[in-house]
Amino acid sequence: MGHDHEGQRVSRRRLFAGISSLGLGSLLAACSGAEGTATTVTTSTGASVTPTATTAKDLTSLFDGAGTCKLTSTTTQGPYYFDADKIRSDIREDKQGVRLRVAIKVQDSETCKPLGNAVVEIWHCDAAGLYSGAEAASTGGNPPGGGNPPSGAPTGAPPSGGPGGQPNSGGGDMADLTPTDDKRYLRGAQVTNADGIVEFTTIWPGWYRWRTIHIHAMVHFSNQRVLTTQMMFDEKLNSAVMAKSPYSEHAGRDTFNDNDNIYDDSMLMKITQEDDGYLGAIVFSADSDKDGA
Repeated sequence: MGHDHEGQRVSRRRLFAGISSLGLGSLLAACSGAEGTATTVTTSTGASVTPTATTAKDLTSLFDGAGTCKLTSTTTQGPYYFDADKIRSDIREDKQGVRLRVAIKVQDSETCKPLGNAVVEIWHCDAAGLYSGAEAASTGGNPPGGGNPPSGAPTGAPPSGGPGGQPNSGGGDMADLTPTDDKRYLRGAQVTNADGIVEFTTIWPGWYRWRTIHIHAMVHFSNQRVLTTQMMFDEKLNSAVMAKSPYSEHAGRDTFNDNDNIYDDSMLMKITQEDDGYLGAIVFSADSDKDGA
């Protein structure tokens, strides 16, 4: 399996160029037609494009047998979300780390049918625990969203917007961040294909205090935020990756899946080894009509 499926992508470079010049707002508007159908919009360069999914065809087999329609748990969006205006599948920029291909299938939580032309955003920290657009804040070590560091297993109610919160709130419980720097690494958005699938190329996330290793995700459908959630990893794999450079330069990890206040088994990605990295797959069941079911 070739890196980044370059052969499949060469023929789509013109399309990528057009879509990448759209801001997220324009992309959401273009994908907000009836039943999520896309419409033609004008890019910042003056070109007219119709946003189209660019997912590699080999990903559908990852989700064979994924028939569950249980509504995916909504979590806090955390303090580091903002519209990064980055419509792209490869979100690494110059960040070093273990290569991770992320495949997400989005389906309707009531019908189990795939949601085509939904917009999926992901964002996460780098190997040192820093978030682009918020490097100063994420360096400080303050717990995202406030609160105290965990001691052993979590006790009491989970934080608002976590798996025990309202599952249909969609937008989490925090305001969007105003960026404090011009970095935009490890952030991006893509449009789901007819099978409801998007693909990103990134690196395995690092860690920061009071949180287990995770990736944030947000699903937009018909110009609404219909799901905000997180993706997590098996701890054996986390340990193997954290032992490698550059992750090993950031020692002292204090929070793992079993004492993270947001972690839920349903958030674990299905991970397989792939070439020089990993492939992670997960299914999101979103409340596309926002009726709470």
